[in-house]
Amino acid sequence: MTRLVICAALGVEARAVGRLRARRGGRPGRAAVRVVRTGMGPRRAEAAAARLPEFDALVVAGFGGALDARLRPGDLVVATEVRSGGRTLRCRWAGPLARLLALSGATVHRGPIITAGHTVTGAERGALAATGAVAVDMESGPLVEAAGARPWAVVRAIVDTPRHPLVSPGTVPHGLNAWRRLWAAGPALSAWAAAAHAAEGATAAPPPPRPSPSAMYAPFTPSGMKATEIDLPEEVGP
Repeated sequence: MTRLVICAALGVEARAVGRLRARRGGRPGRAAVRVVRTGMGPRRAEAAAARLPEFDALVVAGFGGALDARLRPGDLVVATEVRSGGRTLRCRWAGPLARLLALSGATVHRGPIITAGHTVTGAERGALAATGAVAVDMESGPLVEAAGARPWAVVRAIVDTPRHPLVSPGTVPHGLNAWRRLWAAGPALSAWAAAAHAAEGATAAPPPPRPSPSAMYAPFTPSGMKATEIDLPEEVGP
């Protein structure tokens, strides 16, 4: 069975995705999940990366800040690449995960994420947006680097945006909305990890047929919810 490690900086983020440990492990097409709380910031993330348990796939999940003004609180961002410490780590698995997440009813964006060493606000947010990045966090870089050649992904639920700064009256409801999106994302993370690990381990022999993304997610898709996926190209600016 695929061993999935999900890294979350804060306890509230870990609790959002932690339900997978009890509810999703052991099911066909799902991964055995372990959630690791890393602590906030790149230093703690680097320390956590050095002592991660054994895994076949890695997800960094939690809250993030939008750089692109088109993103709204509660949107999900799947990293196409992570820029950290002068390095760019490209994610080959962003597309399939984004499609699965869209089936949960979330608005999903794909684009570069920057790992910063501090909270980004004001003019600095605009300067980073001008590089083509769409969101910012404080932990992903050191953690995904530890994955090496194994499948990894970064999923950030947006809390603050250029139009909705972190310190504002809307922060609490925006945070709750983002938390709900992380909670609903769990089944997609598990299904993605199992499929990505199987694909990476496939030999030249034809693999057995696997269910479509819709079929893998169907038992957990909330009824009546609309799926939206938005692919933001890397050259998008503010």
